[in-house]
Amino acid sequence: MIKHLAALFLMACGAVAQATEWRDSPAITQLFKKEGVTGTFVVHDVALDTDTGHNRQRAAKRFIPASTFKLPNSLIALSTGAVASVDEIVPYDGKPVYRAEWAKDMDLREAIKVSNVPVYQTLARRIGMERMRGALVRMNYGNMDTGKVVDRFWLDGPLEISAIEQTVFLARLAQGQLPFENVHMEAVRAIARQDGPAELYAKTGWGKRPGQPDIGWWVGWVRKDGKLYTFALNCDIPEGAPDKRVALARAALQSLGLL
Repeated sequence: MIKHLAALFLMACGAVAQATEWRDSPAITQLFKKEGVTGTFVVHDVALDTDTGHNRQRAAKRFIPASTFKLPNSLIALSTGAVASVDEIVPYDGKPVYRAEWAKDMDLREAIKVSNVPVYQTLARRIGMERMRGALVRMNYGNMDTGKVVDRFWLDGPLEISAIEQTVFLARLAQGQLPFENVHMEAVRAIARQDGPAELYAKTGWGKRPGQPDIGWWVGWVRKDGKLYTFALNCDIPEGAPDKRVALARAALQSLGLL
């Protein structure tokens, strides 16, 4: 019994020793205060295994991933053959849509840019619940809980992921370290690339929470001077409030010299 307890103690000490170091950024905290935004932002320096950001407690809290799930959903769809490539056209079914630009046939290159929810719901139904669950477990994505509705679990729950977990997942995607074929990971990286001179890859997300402010995300990664940094912002978006997700996250990256 004593040996068993000692072994558990040593394992716990090792886990603590290997935990990623967190560094508060006063500059990023000031940005959140200036904009009047409640949320968190974290940057993971992959080479140094350090996290830098604002509001560590919230960074560790899980929320619905909303449309940030389009990154793993694309990867799972490609790996299962739900689509042959990011250029395969997914047909519009003619049903009413939330945004006018969704009302047409489109491939994944366009669908991820305009965050087309119906296209990705179609992919989820093609993938099916069993293959979706298996992929989430292999990726160790958030709480890995798909619930019972295959085309809504990332929008309504029960799937949840924290900002810190987002940066870990994205580091593996960016480096080709997920348990999928590299050709599929490279395709997802390609459609996540943002316009502009910076080597920046990202995806937004906006989720509804009954009785609470909406939750906003901007997650991704940037390569600067040969180094990889993954990042995640999530914040509350009260009804009627302006959307500050991307501008705030960009300012945070700039404050760290990464953009």
